[in-house]
Amino acid sequence: MTQTPTAATSRPTKTILRALAGERQAVPPVWMMRQAGRYLPEYRATRAQAGDFLSLCYAPELAAEVTLQPIRRYGFDAAILFADILLVPQALGLDLWFAPGEGPRLSTVTSAADLAALKPAAAIHDTLAPVYETVRILSRELPAETTLIGFAGAPWTVATYMVAGRGTPDQGPAHAFKAADRASFTALIDRITEATIDYLSMQVEAGAEVVKLFDSWAGSLTGRDFDDFALAPARRIIAALKARHPGLPVIAFPREAGPRYEGFARAVGADCVALDNSVDPAWAAAQVQRDGCVQGNLDPRHMVTGGAPLVEATRAVVEAFRGGPHIFNLGHGITPDADPENVALMIETIRNG
Repeated sequence: MTQTPTAATSRPTKTILRALAGERQAVPPVWMMRQAGRYLPEYRATRAQAGDFLSLCYAPELAAEVTLQPIRRYGFDAAILFADILLVPQALGLDLWFAPGEGPRLSTVTSAADLAALKPAAAIHDTLAPVYETVRILSRELPAETTLIGFAGAPWTVATYMVAGRGTPDQGPAHAFKAADRASFTALIDRITEATIDYLSMQVEAGAEVVKLFDSWAGSLTGRDFDDFALAPARRIIAALKARHPGLPVIAFPREAGPRYEGFARAVGADCVALDNSVDPAWAAAQVQRDGCVQGNLDPRHMVTGGAPLVEATRAVVEAFRGGPHIFNLGHGITPDADPENVALMIETIRNG
């Protein structure tokens, strides 16, 4: 049973859910993007046990274990499901593999014919069933005070990988596809959107209390393209999820959206907007937090360098967002070269001043 604030339920008690419901708290709740990851020795040991990254994603007991590791170590206020945004394209029929030292590789969708060869959105669940089992395990094993967050990649970001077959510095292949055949590219976005709705809905049914939509490459969209391929799909996904699961809180992360952060949560129906670390917290407090909860936005480099600058920067973020609902987080994922002791220092600073 998910604990989400609705008219028919009592006020949420978990700190993350309280923030998402619009409550300002003296001490903001905290979690980190990629908090289960390679900076932790216990994660590296579990990944070695799994054999490779994809095997870890599809092994529910092990995926749950790495999700729980940072909760045991640090007592974060939320755990985020361990998975990968590219599991959805794999479930839609693309080949997916991870090249050692090079990251993910996919077979590609670069034409209307490739799009037609994809599986329908409703066919994804056989492939993704292990992910839902991971959520069920976590909903049983997490501490009672810890919020469980599910997630998916936003359609534009997922599409950039499906078109290019890999990550690219400027998302050039996806931009070229939409410029050459906007109708087919829009149809690809629609297919991903449909699959994402079903995928996140199944995570909620399995026990996720909050979901987050990661649009890691939203910043490469401008003007009408931002409206059509970042804003509109997020609005459609969130509306569908809230219709199926009334009261479900949703966090949206249109990374590097810049001035388009302003009004984004209101435009898409999100309960919170996550901010990358290029955003000035004072500006965001004035222009974004007025619409509700914000999440962020410490520079992840502080997790590597530590020391007094980490303490000062952490205090500055807390102070900037003190006037409204805030979930403390990094402005992007923690990096593999981070020092676990710096994470502990960040949490101590947040909670003890």
